[in-house]
Formats: sequence, structure tokens, C-alpha cells
Amino acid sequence: MNTKISATAHKLLECMMPARRLLIAGVCAGLLSACHKSPAGNAPAPAQKNSSAAPSAADADAGVRLTPAQIEKIGLETEAAESVDYAPEAAGYGSVIPHESIAQAAAELATAQAAESQSRSALARTRRLAGTAGAMSADVGEANVRQLAVDTAALNLAQQKLTATFGANPPWSGGRNPRLLQALADGSTQLLRVTFPLGSLHGETPRTLSVSRLGASTGDKRLTMSMVWAAPADANVPGRSFFALLRAGEFGEGERVIARTPIGAAQPGVRIPAAAALISEGKYWCYVETMPGNFVRTEIDTGRPVENGYVVISGVKAGDKVVTQAAAQLLAQESNAGQDAD
Repeated sequence: MNTKISATAHKLLECMMPARRLLIAGVCAGLLSACHKSPAGNAPAPAQKNSSAAPSAADADAGVRLTPAQIEKIGLETEAAESVDYAPEAAGYGSVIPHESIAQAAAELATAQAAESQSRSALARTRRLAGTAGAMSADVGEANVRQLAVDTAALNLAQQKLTATFGANPPWSGGRNPRLLQALADGSTQLLRVTFPLGSLHGETPRTLSVSRLGASTGDKRLTMSMVWAAPADANVPGRSFFALLRAGEFGEGERVIARTPIGAAQPGVRIPAAAALISEGKYWCYVETMPGNFVRTEIDTGRPVENGYVVISGVKAGDKVVTQAAAQLLAQESNAGQDAD
């Protein structure tokens, strides 16, 4: 009886052995898998935002906050935006005429005037003495008449040459301001010739011109001239040309300049100092202090340059405080917003 039970138990154990092996193999596989799995604390960190990337337009709305100590440390300064009236401008190119050419034309005119005056006096004397003991011969009288005609023609030619060179209605014409031509001839006053491209000007002669050196920035000084008159057309550049007077020494003789004149009706705007403008993402911006210690980057349009700045018609209001010193530091801090700012 016991022998039969032992045999039966032995057979049951043999049947259970494969199942045990499978169970043990499954447990070992689970342990090995658990050993190779990364701990939760060592999971790969999510990709960090590139702190060196330029700030986007969305970032500009957030602004940069600084403490009074930080403001003093970077030397930040602000300036209130001014309300101005801006008129669109047309730009032209010109040059300062060397006074040598003016001196030659003035000398020819003076010579012709002197010769004509002498001939006129000689003929008047001949006619005054006619019928007296000191009367001159008819040949002398006829020669005086002929000489006066020649000298008068020479004077007219000199005047026409001057008109063709320096305009039909210069400030010295008709006996007005006779010393002006001599001042131009000796170089104590300079003459500027400006040509505006075809279609850029409409209407009459500009009332004023503002002139700056070629390649000058908006922060450079402009010279304003109010004595302007029409000049003969430039054969090399299609458009309208004008003359204007400059104080001696403002520009070198023969120097190229750029001139601007207002066109169209003026419109209200706000002047942004040139020092407040900076470039990021291919656009122009300035920082506006919206509240003490908070500076918001605002996009501006620099298509309306004026002396020492730009006129904008949106984005900034009159009286807004714009950053004129340390704006670059604000942009750098905004660009590195993911790092601790010092």
C-alpha cells in the first residue's frame, strides 16, 4: 500500500517539475528586467530651452524687472518721448560748388560792367561836346556808339551766362543783395546744388532744405537753409535741382551731401531718441518703462528719421519713458531669461 502511494507521489512530482521550471524562469526574467530599468530619479531630463536664443515678440510683452540697485549698477537712463509733428520728406543728393567757378563768373560780369560803363560815359561825353569848340569828329562819335554796342552785348552775355549757371532768379538778381555774389566768389559764403530724383517733389520750390553729410547717421546734426531757388536741370540725374546758401566752413568744397525737404501734410507722432533704438530679430525696438523698475520691449518703425532720432506713430505715446542708456543690457538679460540675472 505504501509502495503504491510513493510511486503515485513520485509521478505527480515529475508532472509538476516543468511548471516549476517555467515559474522560476518567469520570476528570474522579471528580476532581470527590473534590474535593467532606469530608476525614476534618473529619468532623462526634458530638453532645456536655449538660453542664448534671441527673445521672441511674445517674450517682449513680459518685460524685464530690475531693482533700484540693478538699475543703478548698469547705469540705466530714460528720457520722455516728445510729441512732434512729422511731415514726410523727400531726399536728394547734392554737392558744394567750389568758389573758383563762382569767382570766374563774377569776374567776367564785373569786367563787362566796367567796359559797358566806360563806353557809355565816352559816348555821353561825345554827345555833350557836340556843337562846341571841344567837339569831337564824327568818326570818334561813331566809334563810341559802336563800342558801346559791343560792350553792352558783352555785358548781356555775361549776365546770361551767370543766369544759365546759377539760376534765373538768384538772390542777387535785379540789384538785390549785391554783396552776396561777391561773398560767394571769395568763399565767405558757400553755394550748394541739390537734385531731387524725378517724381519725388511736387509743386513749388522747397521753402527749406535740411542737409547732412553723406552717410551720416540720424544722430548727426542737420543744417537748415531757408534761402532756396531753382537751379538749371542736372544733365546727369533726371529730376529737379535747386541752389541754397551755406555758411562757410560747414562743408568742404566739392563735398557730397544729402538734402531733405518736407512734402505733404504734417501728422502727429512721437520722437524716439536714436540712442533708444536697438536691433533684434531683424527689427527695431526700444524699451519703455511701464512702471517703476519694469521695462517692456516695444517694436518701433524707423522709417521716419529726424535729427537725433526717429518719429513713430504707434507703440509709444508722448510722455512714455524710453530707455536711452543700457538698453543693450536689458536685451541681454531678456535673452538669458532662463539664467539667474545679476
